[in-house]
Amino acid sequence: MNNMLKLKMLCLFVLLTQGLFSQQGMPDKLPVDPKVRIGKLPNGMTYYIRHNELPKERADFYIVQNVGSMQEEDNQRGLAHFLEHMAFNGSKNFPKETRSIDDFTESIGMRMGENLNAYTSFDETVYMLSNVPVNVQSNIDSCLLVLHDWSAFLTLADSMIDKERGVIREEWRTRSDAQMRLWEQQLPKMYPGSRYANRLPIGSIDVINNFKYDELRAYYKKWYRPDLQGIIIVGDIDVDKIEELIKTTFSDIPAPVNPAPRELATVPDNKEPLISIAKDKESPNTILSIYYKHNVLPDEAKGTMIDYLSNFMRQIISHVMSERFTEMLQKADPPFIAAYAGDEEFMIARTKDAWVSAALVKPNGIDQAMNALVTETNRLKQFGITEAEYDRAKSNILMSMESLYKDRDNQKNNSFTEEYVRNFTTKETIPGIEMEYQLTQQLTSSLPVLYINQFIQNVIGKENIVISLMGPDKEGITFPTEAELLDKFVQAQSIVVEAAKEEVTGEPLIAALPQPGKITDVKENQLYGSTVYTLSNGIKVIVKETEFKKDEILMRASSKGGSTLFSDNDAYNMKIINQVIDLGGLSDFSATTLSKMLAGKNISCNAMIGDDFEGMTGSSTPKDMRTLFELIYLYFTAPRSDDEAYASFSDRMKGQLENLKLNPMIAFNDTIIKAIYDNQIRAKRLEAEDFQKISYARIIELYKNRFADASDFIFSFVGNIEKDSIIPLMEQYLATLPSLNRIEQGDANRLPVQRKGAYSSDFSRQMETPKASIINIYTGQLDYSVDMAIKSSMLKQILDLVYMEKVRENESGTYGVRTSVDMSVFPAGKTTLQIYFDTDPTLKDKLTAIIKDELMNIANNGPREEDFIKTRDNMLKSHEEALQENAYWLNALDTYNFRGYDRVTDYKSRLESITPAMIQDFLKQLINQGNLVEVSMASN
Repeated sequence: MNNMLKLKMLCLFVLLTQGLFSQQGMPDKLPVDPKVRIGKLPNGMTYYIRHNELPKERADFYIVQNVGSMQEEDNQRGLAHFLEHMAFNGSKNFPKETRSIDDFTESIGMRMGENLNAYTSFDETVYMLSNVPVNVQSNIDSCLLVLHDWSAFLTLADSMIDKERGVIREEWRTRSDAQMRLWEQQLPKMYPGSRYANRLPIGSIDVINNFKYDELRAYYKKWYRPDLQGIIIVGDIDVDKIEELIKTTFSDIPAPVNPAPRELATVPDNKEPLISIAKDKESPNTILSIYYKHNVLPDEAKGTMIDYLSNFMRQIISHVMSERFTEMLQKADPPFIAAYAGDEEFMIARTKDAWVSAALVKPNGIDQAMNALVTETNRLKQFGITEAEYDRAKSNILMSMESLYKDRDNQKNNSFTEEYVRNFTTKETIPGIEMEYQLTQQLTSSLPVLYINQFIQNVIGKENIVISLMGPDKEGITFPTEAELLDKFVQAQSIVVEAAKEEVTGEPLIAALPQPGKITDVKENQLYGSTVYTLSNGIKVIVKETEFKKDEILMRASSKGGSTLFSDNDAYNMKIINQVIDLGGLSDFSATTLSKMLAGKNISCNAMIGDDFEGMTGSSTPKDMRTLFELIYLYFTAPRSDDEAYASFSDRMKGQLENLKLNPMIAFNDTIIKAIYDNQIRAKRLEAEDFQKISYARIIELYKNRFADASDFIFSFVGNIEKDSIIPLMEQYLATLPSLNRIEQGDANRLPVQRKGAYSSDFSRQMETPKASIINIYTGQLDYSVDMAIKSSMLKQILDLVYMEKVRENESGTYGVRTSVDMSVFPAGKTTLQIYFDTDPTLKDKLTAIIKDELMNIANNGPREEDFIKTRDNMLKSHEEALQENAYWLNALDTYNFRGYDRVTDYKSRLESITPAMIQDFLKQLINQGNLVEVSMASN
């Protein structure tokens, strides 16, 4: 009996024995969520429509092409991706020369990349218009026209094709890194006899440079057709009206005549293991992966209870393996830097699944990693998972599903659009959260662990094995031959394994608590509709109740101080302190034990130390709020160190850092740091040898120092909070924290000092793919204010528009120019403008000149009116959306109460009062200070 039949029999047996359906045979398809309307036009086009009100007056408009690079012939490699680019370069109703899609979307406050985007993968191509303002009917009509044109009416003009060749060449250059080259080596060995062997979506540079215009048009006509297209519209819309508009708008697209069959590529079976070894001179990491291939569910089972059950069991096993690997990483000298295991698609293939176990390998640690991966896979296959592991995994899955169920009316549009994309392309079940929650409750309460373990037996076989090893081509790192790697696998198979063991504690998080403190002052209806509580130990607690999410509470705490209170002697300790704080766990509980104790609770809590503050972030559900307060209390009063866990961490970190310099971009970044800060100790990148200067004991000491005094902490809580519930928790867990009444401020004089004046570094480096990377960094001191911060954001967006047009579109010289304008609040007003791009080395000087000329044009003449208006409208649109987010209000409360800046009140009027001349003045103030660092790295 083959694996697929065994799995099917198992699923049917489980369903029958649990009473989930009553008739023998393949179960019926699960019902489709009644809140989504699905239909099909006479021409074969499928549509999905759903009313959803988060964000208000916004909607997503998607068109899904159920084709990708797998539909290309050898001489077409890259055309699917090229066609995606061309969708933004002219169509019937949006000609590039007069009213392009970009012009329309930017005119209603949307931005390329943020609200207008697309992607091409192996088996699908998806175009998206996200968060479209739909309070105006013409916006809806125009978005439907965009989808209509993407479907069948692209212009594909010769001149635009030639211009886009340059952009895609630069995208290829940017993406042609070590990982891409490793894939190009690996896929033919992992997928022999399959089209998956050589269909990377970026394609062949030779094809990109040389294909004939009509070849692209022929691909478009052959594959972009209504029977392979899905329209998805989700948002604050009238479903009936949208359906009528779809029927009207897309009626002129004819059904295909004698369409080419849309066939999925197969992946042949293999009796003996396939071995794939790939090396690259710029790869910083060694990764070992072992795949145990097996068949996917048959089409008739997709969308049924069998499908849902299979995915449930996969989630369970993935949770368990993650927990096991995490526990291994807490031990000294772990066998790998990180590891993962689970049952999923075989890497990139839709037509074959695989159990995969993979590890990020320590330098020259292939044997260790191989033994560990094989041993843990065999342990799982021989003994399965334990009841205790199963209980924790079930609790976590049920908790996640319960949270989604409670917030079923508060989900963003994209949570549905992405789900419907998968339904259209892979037949993923979409029964709706109400049914999914019910099914999950049934499975977690009635499915025995025996059946999970039988499922494991079926997916981890003895044949169809693929072993992949990839990493750096570097002197001093030895890679085995294919025969030697296979031999290592065979030897590892002979290691005797025992069943997993664990110790489970039933102790409470906090054994004994002090007498509660008091609330000494309450101020209602403060800024943003919040309530401010002052506690007896000096702590202030700000509470804002919202209904954006029924099952979400967010927390942030801030206190003045931070790492700049310590001298440069502790600089190396401070570089890793935020990564080390949680290693030891809390109180008497290791990090592993603590994680197990929190199973089934939707909760997070982390402490951190910044330049001028120490603080915490956290989240919970209303049900788990007490546990969040318990964790806060323990972070202050009972931090725990774990020397073994730290030894493991430092060992793994050093392993990662040793090969980092193989990546050319690390040399580029190091040169930037040296250029700006002249390698001042607080600015330097951490290197492997720096661990000799780090003391774990001193880090714990520094942490305890920063959290020894809670008196000046400001806690902010936002979400579905009932005051009657949170008040006793504040009194018990916050008002009893230690109070020393220290008065502190971060010391800005200890921050790295930026170089003054002009400086340039132009260097070459050997690279596998010819490329130049250029960055211009302008620095200076400006007067910080909320208005100035708004201007900095506007300048960044204006520059994005200018460089998109002048450098990417007009010159076809880069895949994109990345900009940032940052105004620091500590020290207030330290301002940095960065402009970065990659390009062909021969274009470096020309494009750099354009970058500078356009920047100076804004400084001398101000931004173009149309760019200014587009930016202002986008920021207004984004602000309206942000007002519906708990995270936005949490940040606003913390910024006001801790930093003293009100970024919310009168935001719209502040933004609308800014003029192009003010943006010009902002930029002029910055660049006139004369601080410019230019770094350029090109291949030699």
